[in-house]
Amino acid sequence: MTTTPTPHALTFIKGSKRYDEASSSTTQQLPYELAKSDFNEVLSSKNLTFLFGSGCSSHIDPKKGEQGIPTMGPLAQGILADGKAEVAEKYGLTAEVRNSLLGDLGIDLSDDDYAWNLERLMEVMFGFQFALAKTKKDALIQAKVSLDTAIEAIKRYVFDSCKDGQSQESAEVVLDFYQTFYRKLSQRSRSLPRPTIATTNYDLFNEIAMDRTSIPYINGFLGSVEKRFNPASFRYTIAQRLDMTSQRWTSLDNLVYFLKLHGSLNWHSTDTGLFPVEERSLGESEGGKAMLIYPTPAKQNASFAAPYSDMFREFQTKVVQEQSVLVTVGYSFGDEHVNNIIYQALTIPTFRLVILAKPATDDEASNKQLKTLQDLGDPRIWVIGTEDSASEWKAHYFRDFVEDIMPTGELDPAEDAISKILELIGEGKKEKKENEDGGQ
Repeated sequence: MTTTPTPHALTFIKGSKRYDEASSSTTQQLPYELAKSDFNEVLSSKNLTFLFGSGCSSHIDPKKGEQGIPTMGPLAQGILADGKAEVAEKYGLTAEVRNSLLGDLGIDLSDDDYAWNLERLMEVMFGFQFALAKTKKDALIQAKVSLDTAIEAIKRYVFDSCKDGQSQESAEVVLDFYQTFYRKLSQRSRSLPRPTIATTNYDLFNEIAMDRTSIPYINGFLGSVEKRFNPASFRYTIAQRLDMTSQRWTSLDNLVYFLKLHGSLNWHSTDTGLFPVEERSLGESEGGKAMLIYPTPAKQNASFAAPYSDMFREFQTKVVQEQSVLVTVGYSFGDEHVNNIIYQALTIPTFRLVILAKPATDDEASNKQLKTLQDLGDPRIWVIGTEDSASEWKAHYFRDFVEDIMPTGELDPAEDAISKILELIGEGKKEKKENEDGGQ
């Protein structure tokens, strides 16, 4: 049984201070009102960076289930669960391969340790792959073939799951959350430096949302026919002319700097040109060949290679500036290489960290990193989230954060009108197609 959704069911931790429903009886302001008010000030920070994790591209609908890109647990179940043999076979994770992994290497894909965590499974398999790289023993050589097959199978499965998850009709719901986020973010004062959005996700929800809301962004790629990665582009801006009679320019108000820390579904390596990373349309992308940092123990080492090293360097540059704020949403602090940058930023007195997550408790050891940060009692570290797991409304969920925590501001009414017209055009085209199909 779920509780009635209410935007007041949240806990707001500011260092050693805790604001929740219990404390609201002794204060003049409800935790929800305080969190929303204080977050409005966050958006006015001089240097603002958002970090989106996997939770932002997934939405749980009580009636329709998970929409968008599956999070780690459902992603693992989609290929490892007992009833998913057909999916496993499709990607080459056959019964023969599974038996070889179990019999020759002792890797049981049905083990509870892996059933809800592909990252843990990949850690084990990559460890064996490294150990067997130079083996001369015939039995182990055959085991390595099965191991390599399994690793490639899971890579292609992860790629396809992300690609299909953002292409299905229900993904439009998640995309709407992103569009709302960018509309609200665009209300940030034009006198402040342009914000940065960083994400560990592979999907294209951010790019599509920015395209649909006409928000220009710099993501490190330059070019037209061939878009190649060039880190120098992060030093650029997109400007508009203030006065047609003089050379006075200013950066566009709603410009965003965009960083994909773990790669993207539409990144590919190429052997030609000075910059060997190319951005292609999603239709040209192939599973297993896109440039992604997969959930493996090699993630940290992979982040040292181009273009990831350039992305991480830029991310670090953004968060270590004076008067910087980093807001994490849907991020579980599971990536050590990302955490290290955040911890370094915390050595700067003017840095502030705002975490949208379910507050960690002593009896829940699932997020030790978050618990460690909370226990510091540092007033620069804020945690905003709903502790009641049964509540339908959760402050730390991307949808509820965007719709209820982020301030609305003065949204352009013309934009809403244009959206409605585009919907009418789309409905007209759909109706025309249905009539044509019906007449055949």
